[in-house]
Amino acid sequence: MLSLRRCCQPLRRRLYSTKSTIPDPALAARTASTPLDVRHRRRTLDTRPSPFGTTDATGEGLTPTESRRYQRLRAIGKLPKVDGEYISEAQWIEKVNERRSRLRGFKKVSKEDGIEETAVLGKRVYLPNIIFKLVRNNTPPGMPYNPYEATFRIPHSVTKTDIRSYLSAVYGVKTTYIRTDNYISPVYRRLGNERKPFKTYKRAVVGLVDPFYYPLRMEDMEPEDKAEREKFIEENFHIQQSRFLQKYELLRMTKGQGAASWKFNAPFATKRSHILRLVAERKAKREELISGIAGEMKTLREKGEPIDYRSLTPSAES
Repeated sequence: MLSLRRCCQPLRRRLYSTKSTIPDPALAARTASTPLDVRHRRRTLDTRPSPFGTTDATGEGLTPTESRRYQRLRAIGKLPKVDGEYISEAQWIEKVNERRSRLRGFKKVSKEDGIEETAVLGKRVYLPNIIFKLVRNNTPPGMPYNPYEATFRIPHSVTKTDIRSYLSAVYGVKTTYIRTDNYISPVYRRLGNERKPFKTYKRAVVGLVDPFYYPLRMEDMEPEDKAEREKFIEENFHIQQSRFLQKYELLRMTKGQGAASWKFNAPFATKRSHILRLVAERKAKREELISGIAGEMKTLREKGEPIDYRSLTPSAES
């Protein structure tokens, strides 16, 4: 057992799930989210890249790194033996996961009825003062949405261990892997020499054992589904009605009451009477211009003079 503890010592910071059996789609999601450096290292070891939607895990659910570690420990004789034989990959990864569970503050507790449950060691902290913002996964065009991943925007001070403990203790969500990266906002210049950056955040891509289907975007819906969704939102949340009331209230407050109120004057008026008056004035002006040109053409025709554009240009321009 001492040798097993030593061989598991470097794996303390691995953040994979302690669940022994993981569904195949979750394993495929774990393979697809493998960091680039790990992918390049595996390719140098003559490991073929896995197609999209497949997994590079072994039959026992081990990653290529874990499988090679098992083979290396077996070759140097540092694996425990049972009845004179080395333990299998499934037994080895089960013991490693038990070790990881103890390091992470979890343990199996048996109740009186014989049912085992996962208990969190230490003192639980309720109502944590951190905000996890769930956002949609980054899905390339033409690729399906991955329900075995969840993307969060979190504070910079939150670590992977905090993410796993938070999701497990508060929501009971089991994770298979956690990838984090920091978005550093560019700095833009404001008035004068003052500079202010945009909001910076930390992104966490979390692998899920159980799938989570993010609501479909309205832009991706069919026209019938989109209309039905908009109707449902309007009936339950009254978004458009709230916007109309806000505009109406803003207009009422800025317009004022009584003598302090303001009104639009022509040609900016929007009343029906003002619009009809403007239309009538333009129509009368156009008819007067046409009648003047027609009278001039009649006069030229009576005199026998040729009618051309140059002779009618001064009157048309006037």
